[in-house]
Amino acid sequence: MVICGDDGLAHRLAVELDAVCGEIVTVVLPSGSDGHGAEVAALHHDPGSSVSLHVSVRPDERTLRAAGIERAAALALTYRDDQVNTTAALLARTINPSVRRVIRMFDRERGRHLERLLDRAAGLCDDAARDTSTTVLSDADTAVPELVAAAAVGHGHTLQVEGRVLRGVVRPAGTPPHATDLATLAVLSGAHQDDPASQDSPETPGEEGTQLLPDTRTAYHGQFTHGRLMLEEITHHDPEPVARTRRSHLRAWFRARLAHLPWKVFLSHQLTAVYGALAAVVIALSTATALFADEHPWWKNVYLPLLDIFTMGDPATGESPARRVLQLIAGFVGLAVLPLVIAATTNATEAFRTASATHPPGDDVNGHIVLVGLGMIGTRVLDRLRTTGHQVVAIERDPHARGISRARELGIPLILEDATAPGVLDRARVGHGRSLLVLTRDDGQNLDIVMSVRETNPGLRVVMRLYDDDFAATVQRTLRASYPDALTRSRSVSALAAPSFAAAMMGRHVLGVMPVERGSLLFTCVDVAGHPELEGRSVHEAFRENEWRVLAVGAAAGPVPSSGTDTLTGLRSDRRGFDWRPVQARVLRAGDRVVLATTRRGLDILMTGVQPRPPQRRG
Repeated sequence: MVICGDDGLAHRLAVELDAVCGEIVTVVLPSGSDGHGAEVAALHHDPGSSVSLHVSVRPDERTLRAAGIERAAALALTYRDDQVNTTAALLARTINPSVRRVIRMFDRERGRHLERLLDRAAGLCDDAARDTSTTVLSDADTAVPELVAAAAVGHGHTLQVEGRVLRGVVRPAGTPPHATDLATLAVLSGAHQDDPASQDSPETPGEEGTQLLPDTRTAYHGQFTHGRLMLEEITHHDPEPVARTRRSHLRAWFRARLAHLPWKVFLSHQLTAVYGALAAVVIALSTATALFADEHPWWKNVYLPLLDIFTMGDPATGESPARRVLQLIAGFVGLAVLPLVIAATTNATEAFRTASATHPPGDDVNGHIVLVGLGMIGTRVLDRLRTTGHQVVAIERDPHARGISRARELGIPLILEDATAPGVLDRARVGHGRSLLVLTRDDGQNLDIVMSVRETNPGLRVVMRLYDDDFAATVQRTLRASYPDALTRSRSVSALAAPSFAAAMMGRHVLGVMPVERGSLLFTCVDVAGHPELEGRSVHEAFRENEWRVLAVGAAAGPVPSSGTDTLTGLRSDRRGFDWRPVQARVLRAGDRVVLATTRRGLDILMTGVQPRPPQRRG
């Protein structure tokens, strides 16, 4: 396995493939001494690790060959630059057409085109026995559902399969299942039994730990003493009323914006002083013209000095000496005053534009989610929050950030200021909000914002993005210890995305990942043929506690098509028909394909038939 990248995702993916999957991994990084490069270098020198490090600034042909691309089974390109990943993917295909490619891509449309292009080229490859598929994933799309779920307690992340929208939802202890529930995914820990986004419980099943895919066949739902995470099908709604609601919302937002435009910036002290001086000069020259070069009709006494100041008048060669002198004076005054007028007007216009972009929430906004940071992750989170019907107030200091235009398009209240500045969070009415999501790229700034909010709003639910997963866990434990009654979540995007990338490199068709406390569940499509754990068994018998559960059964018809990319998550989905409420006695045949909820360990057992080695902990 070869991984080429330049940030924490490459490191997390290397750990996942080495410790969980037991693969031999070569990592290509720009540096082996800074940040995550040092961590990968530590793995490289660890005798118990199968990770090797190759340092190169760019993934050119020489670098790929040195990393062993000719012999690699899979290649992951995880650079933050879409163009770099695209170029490297095309280059890797020329070196080794049969390598399985997993590509990180933010631009969804470009990713779909690249995936189809490389898969079409792979179809012409002579080595038809190998899996030469191309999978395009977005770490932003993979992590966004968990961030949204953490901000909105009780609402698990959503995924789309075969046009159906499914989500994880928490059912309190002792309650019967709902009609829309499809399966039990987990029994939550005693510490946070109503919150699937918690990360404090152990991953292993136990009386007080999280039980992933528990056996519900011998126990009634009312017997569970902890909250349960259920897989629920979201009922489809007619989109037309939604469209009308959005149009009416935009009209109301436009009227409100006109009423709240910051016209007062044009009454600033600077602008008033400059235009006041200009008016005084015009009055003086007009008076002098009326006294010494009386023009008829009277309005010419004002009109001609204005033309002279702006150097727009004709030379007064045929006029009286007084008129010629006044024209010269007006010209010199114009040279002195006009630069000041232009500068003051430009400053006022820029201030008006900046202030117009800021649209703080009204006094009636309550129960909303405050979103800080509209970069790559923040933009996708904003889209998902609005899709799920949450009210959002956004804060972003960069007027050119990715999500600014999107926030304006959606009519989101927006504050274009630094969230760490005094009073900015108060203007966002964070004290009246439901949650705070802090998603900037600066770990220090994110931590500053959260600590500041905790001092003034100790009961507010807070979710923050931190770059390093170990640091995120440490911060979360510390904040929990300092504010035991507060709800604090810290998330590492690279840690959330790594399981999906690792599964794709192993040739697993992963439809989605659902984090559950400190564990996670994978949703995948598997052909029954060739899997003795499934083939010839009933749906009831195919279940393995804490490993996998059959959710749906359909007909197998070849590999998952590349056109089946999920528009919400960027992950692949199968468009063929599935029975999502299969009879437990139904026998799985070789011609069937099933949708499974599985742990990473369970997926490795299904795919390889070998028990994976336990994860290694390294200091």
